[in-house]
Amino acid sequence: MDVPTDGKRTRLLLTAAANTALFLVGAVEGLIGSFQYSRNAPAGAIGFCLLLLATCLLGAWAMRSVSGALWPAVGWIIASYVLSMPVSGGSVIIADTTAGKWYLYGGAVSSLAGIALSLGGWVRGTGTRPR
Repeated sequence: MDVPTDGKRTRLLLTAAANTALFLVGAVEGLIGSFQYSRNAPAGAIGFCLLLLATCLLGAWAMRSVSGALWPAVGWIIASYVLSMPVSGGSVIIADTTAGKWYLYGGAVSSLAGIALSLGGWVRGTGTRPR
């Protein structure tokens, strides 16, 4: 099959695939963190928040754009906040405990911090370059 590759289309496809992968990484972090945040409470919750911050910053650095920090944060927020809502049976996955509050609020702050820090020039490589 002889398919001509256009540089612009290929770049768009790779960007979409990378953003989807970052979204899924954030969603998996939120899924695992929602069930494991209470281990060694509240240190476990804080550890998951730091992991999310690192994921956002590394994603932004790798993508050289703010979207690299945005998509893991969105994936984490959707997964964590959907799992924190009560179901009709009355059970809740993320309980209203100190560790649960650290996990949810700390994760939201970590997401926003990762996005805010990715607005700097270091992400896009606009600083001085070594020769």
